[in-house]
Amino acid sequence: MKKLLLLFFVIILSGNFYGQETAAEKKKAKAKIEQAAKDKAEAKAKTAKAESKAKEAKEKIAKAKSDLKAKDKAEAKDKTATAESQAKEAKKKVAEAKSDVKANAKEEKQKVAKAKSNVKTMATESKDKAAKAKSDSKAKAAEVNEKAIKTQKKAEKIKKETTTAKTKKPAAKLKETNEKAPKVPDRVTGEYNGKKVYTGPRGGKYYINSNGNKTYIQE
Repeated sequence: MKKLLLLFFVIILSGNFYGQETAAEKKKAKAKIEQAAKDKAEAKAKTAKAESKAKEAKEKIAKAKSDLKAKDKAEAKDKTATAESQAKEAKKKVAEAKSDVKANAKEEKQKVAKAKSNVKTMATESKDKAAKAKSDSKAKAAEVNEKAIKTQKKAEKIKKETTTAKTKKPAAKLKETNEKAPKVPDRVTGEYNGKKVYTGPRGGKYYINSNGNKTYIQE
């Protein structure tokens, strides 16, 4: 009987223990479900917020593209207008340059024609002057030549008279010696009958004869 009571008591206690454990697990599971629902709600809110931001960003990108396209179009239009204006100005300058070149070419042609005419005139004048100068030079040369001949004849006459009037200088005396020519030649001071005349340290003048000896010249 005691054993039965003890067994019964144990069963009751076990039932209470398992009942408490089941309640705790249910409570824990409920808490997890509630937390999951809460996380899901937060995730949904975050997703909605992210989608809103993505939509807003998409709209901003679309607007930026639209603005950029409009800006590029306006800039392209301005650049095209500027390029056309510059092309027009360049064309105008080219036309002006061509006109100036044509006018300058005409002026240069006239200058060349005038220069050719002046050169021709100057050449004719120079030719006439050269012919006249040649004629004058020829006449002057003949006159100078005639004067030179007269002057030469006069000089020859004066020289002849002077030579006759002067007393003839006596011929130099020669003195042959046995002195050999010095190893170091003396100073050359003149020439006698085609031979070099040397002057010795004491003033004596001599030349070297065919024997290799000194022949002194005594004036």
